[in-house]
Amino acid sequence: MSLGPVWLFDLDDTLHTASAHIFPHINRSMTEYIMRHLAVDEGEANALRTCYWHRYGATLLGLMRHHGTDAAHFLRETHRFDRLHDLVVFDRALRHGLRRLPGRKIVFSNGPADYANAVLSIMGIRHAFDRVFAIEQMRLQPKPGHRAFRHLLADHRLQPSRCILVEDSLANLKAAKRLGMRTVWISRASGRPAYVDVKLPSVLALPRAVGRLGIRA
Repeated sequence: MSLGPVWLFDLDDTLHTASAHIFPHINRSMTEYIMRHLAVDEGEANALRTCYWHRYGATLLGLMRHHGTDAAHFLRETHRFDRLHDLVVFDRALRHGLRRLPGRKIVFSNGPADYANAVLSIMGIRHAFDRVFAIEQMRLQPKPGHRAFRHLLADHRLQPSRCILVEDSLANLKAAKRLGMRTVWISRASGRPAYVDVKLPSVLALPRAVGRLGIRA
């Protein structure tokens, strides 16, 4: 087992800017899916989508629990993109930055594996990561739920003290810190909660911050 650091990277709004085009597309697709499969109007579908997301951490979990939705079908239908490469917003300098980070790198995303791999390939950085640990590998139990983290740690035989979670979500970072991981918050917001070790405006600044995390470059 390697004793070096293990970087756990969130995907959306961490490695690329999903909020620009991709999240609106997925939200529309989820709403349309709910309209079709539950025979409700757009207003009710939107309300269910957001309600289940806030209550369970993922719209899918609410649909599975209350409506018997098939997970694989939902993920496939709501993550269809005719021209995904036109929607991915990222900085090409990220490739070089990732190479400068010592240790292993794993993508830890609540999105489906096919989508995550497609985005990483478009960005030209799929080869930079040892693994993609997506919602299927989490057994459909998303971050910030503790089971998502436990599955990741067990499947890859990782020690929490060796892991650094790089995220835009404070809820996910708080859960990681409780397990003993180091945390990096990618955000331009003001302030820094106590459970965040380092806050950076962009993932591009990460190579210059490794010393602040107690890691030798």
